[in-house]
Parts: sequence; C-alpha cells; structure tokens
Amino acid sequence: MMMVTRNADQEDRWAAVCARAAAADGSFVFAVRTTGVYCRPQCAARRPLRANIEFFDDGAAARAAGYRACKRCKPDGPSGEAELVALVSAACRMLETAETPPTLAQLAAAAGKSPFYFQRTFRRIVGVSPREYAAARRAEGLRRALPATPRVADAIYDAGFGSGSRAYSVAASTLGMTPGEYRAGGRGLRVRYAALETALGWIAVAVTPRGVAAIELGADRAGVSARVRERFAAADLAEDDGELGTVLAAILQYIERPSAGLDLPLDVQGTAFARRVWRVLTSIAPGSTATYAQVAAAIGQPRAARAVAAACAANPAALAIPCHRVVPAAGGSGGYRWGPERKRALLEAEAR
Repeated sequence: MMMVTRNADQEDRWAAVCARAAAADGSFVFAVRTTGVYCRPQCAARRPLRANIEFFDDGAAARAAGYRACKRCKPDGPSGEAELVALVSAACRMLETAETPPTLAQLAAAAGKSPFYFQRTFRRIVGVSPREYAAARRAEGLRRALPATPRVADAIYDAGFGSGSRAYSVAASTLGMTPGEYRAGGRGLRVRYAALETALGWIAVAVTPRGVAAIELGADRAGVSARVRERFAAADLAEDDGELGTVLAAILQYIERPSAGLDLPLDVQGTAFARRVWRVLTSIAPGSTATYAQVAAAIGQPRAARAVAAACAANPAALAIPCHRVVPAAGGSGGYRWGPERKRALLEAEAR
C-alpha cells in the first residue's frame, strides 16, 4: 500500500491517484481543471488526464482556488479508511466481550461486508486475523485468571476456551509453559543458561527443552546473568556451560563470521503481532537491512512502523532474531535494546 506525505512531490501524488491509494487519504487532494471539482486520492470516478490535475494539501486550499468538493468521494467528510477502522474496532469489541467468539461470517455481517473483504481488512488494520485476535485475547484472559483461580480447568473455561487441549496449545506460544506451570509462577519449567565473553561483550543464553528462550548482551557477566535470572525467576533455573556448549559455539562462530548466519531452535513468547514481526526479521540475510516501514509492509500493515519498532524492542533473543538489521528510513542505525554501539558493530561486521 502506498504512503504519501504532505511533502511528496507531484509525481508521487499522481502515482497515488493512479493506484487509488487509500493510505494517501488525508495527505492531499487533487483537483480537475475541466470539471472544477477536487477529490480524494482514491476517488472511484474516471481518472482524468494528468495535464488537467492540480494538487492541494487539503480541501480548504482547493476551495480557496475555486474548486468544489466531489459528490462521489466527499473529500471533506470522514475518510473511507476511518470508517473501516471504526468497523474493525467494533469487531474487536465483539471479540473481547462475547462469551462465545463470533464467527468470521457474523463479524462480517455486523460490519456489512463480505467475509473475504472483512478478513482482509481486519488483518491489514490490526495485523492479525479475527481468529488470531480472539485467541490472543483468550490467552491474555488465561494469563490473568490462572493466578486467581483455584483450579486450572476453571481458569481455562473462564478465559473462554472451549477445551483444555486448545488452551494448552495456545499456552505454549504465549505463556512459554503449560497453564499449570504458569499458575505456579513458572515453577517446574526447566531452564539452563550460560554466559560467554565475546567481541560484543558478555552474552548470556537461556535454553528450555524446546529451544533458545533468551539471549542477553551486556558489559559484564554479572549483568547478563542477572537479567536471565530475573526473566525466569520462578523456573527450575541452573547455570550449565556444558549442556549449552553447542549453542554457545554457534553464537561465537556467528559473531566472528556473520556471513555464516545463526540458525537456532527458538522458544520465544510474544504477542501474535510481535511473532509475525520476528518471523520477518529472521528472513533478513546477514549484510542486509530493512526499514521499520518495510517490515511493516512485509506483514501487511504498512502503517504499523512504530508497532514494528516496539516489537523489535521486545525481542528476547538478540542475534537469533536479528532486530539489529532493522534501521530508520531517515538513515543511521537507530536504537537497539542492547546499545546502539553494538548495533553499529554488528551491522559493520555483517557488511564486511
């Protein structure tokens, strides 16, 4: 989807008009000299000749120049995109408050749209499908209910899950442990960790039976180890260099020779949106970078660049999920959870 700012040049604006880009709505209007009307960039009327087009920052400027508003796209009223956002927001409220999550067909009927169109629109605006959104809300309800409910089964059904098996499958990716383990504060979850000094400073790696759960970077062994212990405070946590020898060797090899890449089994938890971002990050090759906007476009949510930045900041596994390869469109390396100097060092090493 095309994004156009108020400072875009004339050809960018014309390209948005040709594409009928909804994302450009609100950034400018175009006026047609032969008809005397001005329109939204995505107006469905027949496209005029380029020679007859004049661009304005907003409707007020177009009116001051003697143009009148198009009766078809109504450029001075609420944008079509704003209406879609309102419909999707209403669907989110239905998913959050209904005792039984409504089906896609029910959500689409309430919005007055076809199921296919509504599903595509919901995913574009929210970043996940209605089904994924409902699952995330149920998982959040389970997270809140488990500590306060005497029995795990009661918490599962209070959170809206129709079966225990579904709750346990969701818990693996959102809680990082079974509902029983989470209710016990993570007690019983086996986590092994080890620390290693590298050219980037000290690195601590935490591993569960399912894979790498965290990689921390820092200036000293005590600091990175403390962050791991804090993350897994209630788990069966033990330091074990021997068991993690293969993982540590792979990380050390990557730091010394970034072109080899780093492919480790992961056991990381996050929101559905964050996991979609992290999947895209793992597809960025060493020596390459992407902007936050490009990552947002890759997950089908081009307006979510800030949310992408937040997902990068929440990354629990440095290097394995290469958020250091995401940079600002304006230039420079940008921020990094483990320090901008390390990010620059990583990017320079990979570029070499």
